[in-house]
Amino acid sequence: MKILVLNCGSSSVKYKLIDTATNEVMAEGGVEKIGLPDGFLKYKLDDGSKAIRELGMVDHKGAVKAVLDILTDPELGCIKSYNEIDAVGHRVVHGAEKFSKSVLITDEVLQQVKDCYDLAPLHNPANVTGIEAVEEILPGIKQVGVFDTAFHQTMPDYAYMYPIPYETYEKYHIRRYGAHGTSHRFVSIEMAKLLNKPVEETKIVTCHIGNGSSITAVKGGKCIDTSMGFTPLDGVEMGTRCGSIDPAIVTYIMKKEGFTPDEMSNFMNKKCGFLGVSGVSSDSRDIEEGIKNGDKRCLLAASILAYQIKKYIGSYAAAMDGLDAVVFTAGMGENNPELRDRVCRDMSFFGIEIDYELNAKTWRQPNIVELSTPASKVKVYVIPTNEELMIAKDTEELVKKAK
Repeated sequence: MKILVLNCGSSSVKYKLIDTATNEVMAEGGVEKIGLPDGFLKYKLDDGSKAIRELGMVDHKGAVKAVLDILTDPELGCIKSYNEIDAVGHRVVHGAEKFSKSVLITDEVLQQVKDCYDLAPLHNPANVTGIEAVEEILPGIKQVGVFDTAFHQTMPDYAYMYPIPYETYEKYHIRRYGAHGTSHRFVSIEMAKLLNKPVEETKIVTCHIGNGSSITAVKGGKCIDTSMGFTPLDGVEMGTRCGSIDPAIVTYIMKKEGFTPDEMSNFMNKKCGFLGVSGVSSDSRDIEEGIKNGDKRCLLAASILAYQIKKYIGSYAAAMDGLDAVVFTAGMGENNPELRDRVCRDMSFFGIEIDYELNAKTWRQPNIVELSTPASKVKVYVIPTNEELMIAKDTEELVKKAK
């Protein structure tokens, strides 16, 4: 099947056209600056280079139309007509407790996604807009929603519940939801294959480390705990997000600075993390460059994250009563060897030992790499994530079942 995978954000639409028979990415790119006069489509050419097509001011419908036009362009396209697209798979950020797996989009499902707007106000409305745009341009085509939160719905209640009044949980649905579930699911499946043992017996910690980061404990192929909580603000330090902090700090800073709730939210989401600690940048590449130049605050920012990841690995090993493997994935997980070095050092108690020379060379490459030494009791791998392929495979499976 040829599956168009869409990731619709508030001001962007990323796409990949995937042939699920071969897992080939036939085309990829994205529309950026939706709603602005300088909106544009960026797409990859056959030789791997990128090109840009100016669009001007377009809405999400116009963005989706631009994607379909480039796919069917007589000179640049990879298909001759829209009819060659068998189905469309959408990344949907939040499914709350409503969705524990991917689903075919129906009117009822679409309404349930809208019901989750309060839980993901920046993401779910854009996801819905993308779905509605496809329905308008390609009426009748099968569409599938793949939820970031779905993989984490297997957590036991004692892992996802917060110690707040139970009626507050029931009233406002406040609980741990997690994020990056499609990525954690993909790399844990790949890691389970490499372990060469029944998936039911595997104990894996997956570290999705990027500008947004989360750590997940995967036991027997199922998530039993994850670092992100009610929102993606929870967990480890991130590019501009503070991660887990003492809740009293929130009200303390609000009183001292006179912040409104929205201003405090902006402070924690956009002014903390790497940016706030280093005072330099939210980008790990700039942080590592600062460390090389002797910047102590850059080193502090990097050390905080590595220490937190190390603690999560240890705590999840305890929660799973053992540990078979640790996986690093996503932007920093795949491309920051210094981070992996800091995390894995002094982990001999857990039987973690990596080849530091190999680790230093492992970045910006698309292959799975084992970093652990033969003496390491715990496997350590870099596994490039592929959320789009996971979405395409889920879409293919559901569409075939629906026929």
